[in-house]
Amino acid sequence: MALFKEIPPTAGFPILAKDIFSSSPGNTKYSLEDDFKNYLDVPYAKVANSGTTSLYIILESLKKISPKKSVIIPSFICPLVPLAIKRAGLNVIVCDINNADFNFNVLGLEEVCAKENDILAIIPTHLGGIPIDLGRINQLAKKYKIFVIEDCAQSLGAEYKGKKIGAFGDFAFFSLCRGKGLTIYEGGVIIAKDKGSATLLDNTILEIEKNDFFAESLKIFELLGYCLIYKPKIFWFAYRLPQIFWESKGNRLKALGDYYTIDFEIHKVSDFRKAIGHRQFYRLDNEIKSQREKAALYIAALAGIKGVKIITEPADSKATYPYLTLILDSPQKKKAVLQRFENSGLGVFQIYDAAITDFEYLQDIVGNKPCPNARSLAQNHITLSTSKYLTEKDIETIVEIIKNFNTSS
Repeated sequence: MALFKEIPPTAGFPILAKDIFSSSPGNTKYSLEDDFKNYLDVPYAKVANSGTTSLYIILESLKKISPKKSVIIPSFICPLVPLAIKRAGLNVIVCDINNADFNFNVLGLEEVCAKENDILAIIPTHLGGIPIDLGRINQLAKKYKIFVIEDCAQSLGAEYKGKKIGAFGDFAFFSLCRGKGLTIYEGGVIIAKDKGSATLLDNTILEIEKNDFFAESLKIFELLGYCLIYKPKIFWFAYRLPQIFWESKGNRLKALGDYYTIDFEIHKVSDFRKAIGHRQFYRLDNEIKSQREKAALYIAALAGIKGVKIITEPADSKATYPYLTLILDSPQKKKAVLQRFENSGLGVFQIYDAAITDFEYLQDIVGNKPCPNARSLAQNHITLSTSKYLTEKDIETIVEIIKNFNTSS
């Protein structure tokens, strides 16, 4: 790779000049919220300033109609999710995942649902663009009268049993953050499956969201900067250089992007940024097609290699693969592989550095319940980029390094 060249670790959309300065090819009769409603076939969608805010608004709305105070989350999840739950004044219950994919351990989930009588919601999380098994979750939710809030932050466009995810739970939220696919630099979308929830959510939004000229102006400035920087020859300075800085300070959490605070911003999103998201929407299916094609190249080349398990889509699902996740057979191998790729610029990285209960700064919120499956996944996984900037030659190089490493180790 050329000096300072850095391929993004996820398949974020680059923002084109015409997305900013032109109203075409997007249809101006529709808005970004209309795009989501039509695409998911749901009656309600509202843009918020982040996926975290979207979840927070949903939770604040549910508090008005239910006295229950606890929310179940999986053990391998973004730290912002428990922070949003805590900010809403609710309690977090962590349930471990399976040992070989991102699904809840269903027996553990059923045990929690049967034991606790204070559960407001379950948050199934579609990591890496891979739909998790919603059938059993929805059955449990119906049995115990629990709301389902789908975490679709990484999975816009994924399908489960022929239907877009985000349309299965009572509510859902998406992220429009940089690197998450379609982006307005930082943003989110609130989804409700039931039209009757519209008034409840809208009233909460009116109470919580305020205009913040300076915060929104900064996001517009950052969005314009993203348009210039999100290219391999420049991305190193915005992505890898800060990592090197925090590594030199001994702050692993910030180097890996796993540190957040509970005082996340909440403010209205300008029509300007919403319009930019709308103008990108027509590209969504083609971008997903490209991501799936790159994932398929990896899967075909790495299938059957001893010591490497690939997390792929279930038979009844269609993943979007903003990255592909591999589970290696030891933490030592993971560490060595990441070190080998560290300065390669090839977009090899990881999701989260720990099970959610192993982040010390979150333990007052999530507790310290042992979650061996999530801990094992955190210790053993790596991710392979499916960015549009990744070439077939790059993929061949990545595959060859992993194969050779596996042979020699």
